[in-house]
This record gives sequence, C-alpha cells and structure tokens, in this order.
Amino acid sequence: MAHDHSHSHPPMDPGDARYKEVRKVTLVGSVVDFLLAVAKVIVGYIGQSQALIADGIHSFSDLVTDFMVLWAAKHASRDADEDHPYGHGRIETLMTVVLGVALILVGVGIAWDALRRLFDPELLLHPSWIVLVVAAASIISKEAIYHYTLAAARKFRSALLRANAWHSRSDAISSIVVFVGVLGSMAGLDYLDAIAAIGVALMIVKIGWDLGWHSVRELIDTALDTEQVEHIRKMISEVDGVVALHMLRTRKMGPDALVDVHIQVESLLSVSEGHQISEAVRQQLVQNIEDVADVTVHIDPEDDELATPCCQLPGRGQIMAGLQEAWRDVIEIDDIRKITLHYLDGRVHVDVQLPLTLAESVTRQAELTNKLRTAGLKLQDIESIQIGFYAQ
Repeated sequence: MAHDHSHSHPPMDPGDARYKEVRKVTLVGSVVDFLLAVAKVIVGYIGQSQALIADGIHSFSDLVTDFMVLWAAKHASRDADEDHPYGHGRIETLMTVVLGVALILVGVGIAWDALRRLFDPELLLHPSWIVLVVAAASIISKEAIYHYTLAAARKFRSALLRANAWHSRSDAISSIVVFVGVLGSMAGLDYLDAIAAIGVALMIVKIGWDLGWHSVRELIDTALDTEQVEHIRKMISEVDGVVALHMLRTRKMGPDALVDVHIQVESLLSVSEGHQISEAVRQQLVQNIEDVADVTVHIDPEDDELATPCCQLPGRGQIMAGLQEAWRDVIEIDDIRKITLHYLDGRVHVDVQLPLTLAESVTRQAELTNKLRTAGLKLQDIESIQIGFYAQ
C-alpha cells in the first residue's frame, strides 16, 4: 500500500508574510535610490547643476527612509503581547512622523542653499547636457518604483509603504523640475537651475508635512474620515436585532482601523441573544470592511445617553434579600422557580416564574399575584413586578 509521506506546512503568519513582502519591495527601491543618488550628486557636481545635486540629496533621503520602512515594518508586524495588547502597528505611524520631519528639514536646507546662490550670481552654476540624461533616467526609474511600491501598499494597507511610494514619486516629479530648470539654464537663463532647486525643496517640505501631520493625527486617535464612519454606521444598523446605535468611535492603529460602539437591542432579550447580536455586528464589519481589524461592542437595553442611569441601583443579592423579606408571609422564596431582574431607566423591573402547583385555580393565581405585587412594590427601587405560572 502506498503511503503519502508529504508533510503539510502550517500557514504563514499574516504579519510575517506582510513583512517579507514589504522588505522585498523596499530593498528593490533602496537599490534604485542608491544608484540614482550617487549618479545625481556626481553628475550634478561635474555637470554644474545645483538642482540635480539637490535632487540627489532627495534620493539619499529616499534611501534613508527605505531603511526606516524596513525597521518599522519588522517591528510593527510583531504580534500583540502583554505590554502591547493592541499590537505594535503604531511603530509604523511613529516612524512615518520621523520620516515627515526628516523630509521637511532636508527641504528647508536645500531651499536655503538655493536662495543663497540666487542672491549671489557668482555662485550660480551652469549645467551641462549630461545632467539632462541623468534627470530623464531618474524620472523613468522613480515613477516605476512608485507604481511598484504603491501596489504593495494597497495590498497590505500600509500607510508607511504608501508614504514611501509617494516619496519616490516626489523624486520623479522633482527630476522633472530639474529637467526643465537645466534646459532653461542651458538656454542662457542661469537662475532657472536655482529656482528649480527651490521648487524641489518646497515639494519635499510639502510631502514631509503631509506625511507627518497625517500620522500625528493617528497618534492622537483621530477618527476615520466622515465617509468611512457613516459607512460603518450604516452596516451596523443593517444587522438584525440592532434597534439603534450611539457612541460610535473609530481610530487607526498602523494599517488597521479599530471600532467601538454602543448598540441598543430590545430591552428584555436574554444575555446570550444580546451577545449573539454583538458578534454579528463584529463579524459584519471585520468581514466587509478591509481596514477594520477589531470591533468592541457594548450592548445597551436602552439608550444610555438619554435614559436615567442604573449604576446606583442595588445588585441582585440586595434585591433578592429585600423581596424575600417582603414576601416571607406570602410565599417561601425557595418555591419561586425563577426571578429575572431588568434594570431599565433607573428602576428595577422584576419577572417572577412560579410553579402552577402553588395556585392551580385562576382565582388563587390572581390572589397570589396581587399579594406579591403589593408587598414587592413597597421596595424603593422596584418599578414593576410581573408574575407568571408554569407547569412543571
């Protein structure tokens, strides 16, 4: 008899798969960034183009951010632990802030140097044709890296990878500015190269600000955009058993969105049915909205933003002791089959189930019900008492 000796391998952890893909994409980009940065700075120096040198520094900043992305992706992909129960996703966010600040500083430095040259014509450089060749190569290669990186960013919902993709595109755009500036300088307008360098610098500052500000908003738990929140609200409302919802809160955690919400259900549902509805809400969001990774659902039997709070009411033990004392001349508490308490609008509603053997006639049932209600409603916090009789 033939035996199958093949071994099944456990599926790769999604965090590991994400990190490996991010690492591959980023390493490809970093090789291109290194080659371009070296070529731009050397050719910019030889070909006398301040704009191309500035663009080369921009490419070196790309290389630095590539390593930042690698470090952040590795640590952000780690599983949740005791010290970080929500995971490590915000390492990406924090690193994106650092990336944004670094870009702003690079841009300011480039602009300052270019302005200095503009106000001192003797410092202006005179680019040669080889600068155009390198600028054109940069435009083509960086645009290709942009599309390659952005595809991975969309696949893994990585804000940091998306930021790095746009950083690559900003390099392509800045190379276009360099190309135009060098053409102008070669045509006799010497100052155009320095102006192009300032344009590149402003572009770098703008990218840095956008990246940093977006991530700072995430670090202070800014909600998802209005359109996303309304979509989430609509999906929750469509779940069977949800009467209403309120206190819907959302925030980002790295690539993921976290949601917590209070949902109102019919006030007399069982605990298990309320839990079932909350699980349906969680499943609805996690399965149908790609960014949502976790949902915390609070079950309300009424709108706790409008109803009188019940937190000051006595607990079950105290209520039961009071009922036992009130009913001691009417019925033995051990004869009661079941007592259910409903805490609603600042009061306690009591449902009592009695065995039919205690009162088999309708007259006796009415008499017993009246005595239990009269005695029980004397307790301070009880609003209503419902009595039911059940055959054993």
